[in-house]
Amino acid sequence: MSVRKLKPITPGQRFRVVNEFDSITKSKPEKSLLVPLKRTGGRNNTGKMTMRYKGGGHKKKYRIIDFNRDKFDISAEVMSIEYDPNRSAFIALLKYDDDEKRYIIAQKELKTGQKVVSGENVSPNPGNALPLSKIPLGTVISCIELKPGKGASMARSAGSFAQLMARDGKFSTIKLPSGETRMVLSNCYATIGVVSNSDHQLTVSGKAGRKRWQGIRPRTRPVAMNPVDHPMGGGEGRASGGHPRSRKGIPAKGFKTRSKSKESNKYIIERRNK
Repeated sequence: MSVRKLKPITPGQRFRVVNEFDSITKSKPEKSLLVPLKRTGGRNNTGKMTMRYKGGGHKKKYRIIDFNRDKFDISAEVMSIEYDPNRSAFIALLKYDDDEKRYIIAQKELKTGQKVVSGENVSPNPGNALPLSKIPLGTVISCIELKPGKGASMARSAGSFAQLMARDGKFSTIKLPSGETRMVLSNCYATIGVVSNSDHQLTVSGKAGRKRWQGIRPRTRPVAMNPVDHPMGGGEGRASGGHPRSRKGIPAKGFKTRSKSKESNKYIIERRNK
């Protein structure tokens, strides 16, 4: 993966940094794995705006991703590495030995023509999915299940990875991308390797219009609002707004919002880095 800085021939390109997409091998998606994606514009079923700053954006379709990897012990060939407009990571199109096609989150090391498989007794190679109980300690993993059979829910975005630290009884200890160390049941599945498109964080939009293409509308700063609209609004001149807080008055930037009685607190060994 690599990024490229554009020549400043227009104001929008002066600071633009784009992804080279040099690992993408196919431009058109697999039609059988597409479903329509309806836009809401941030409105609910009665037409009331429940989510601000959403609307517009380019038309796109959803790619059905196999987060479960439940075709056990059946080998699959990587047909292509593709771009997905719904996520930061790239996706890989797999063709199984029984001719079924599925999309998965592509790992950094995946190449076209490579064979991947999921199951308990497979080798821990990049792209293979194994239960945490069968993965060697210290291995870099991604796309981790939180509940057995539910499908991958952790370390799925571009460049993300976790590390398997230890095993004790029916639990495995993993260090997550946020820095949090927590216990997960050892029969949960995870994929070997780092998620693709690690250079995603280096890209720079260059202009506000690009956000509009993504369906994100302009956001008003709270300190620019009136007191009736936001707790940080109002004041004479350019007032800074006091303590940062949300529209409903909940403090931000360091204020803990996690419930002290949350059921999963007992599985967290070390909280994420401050």
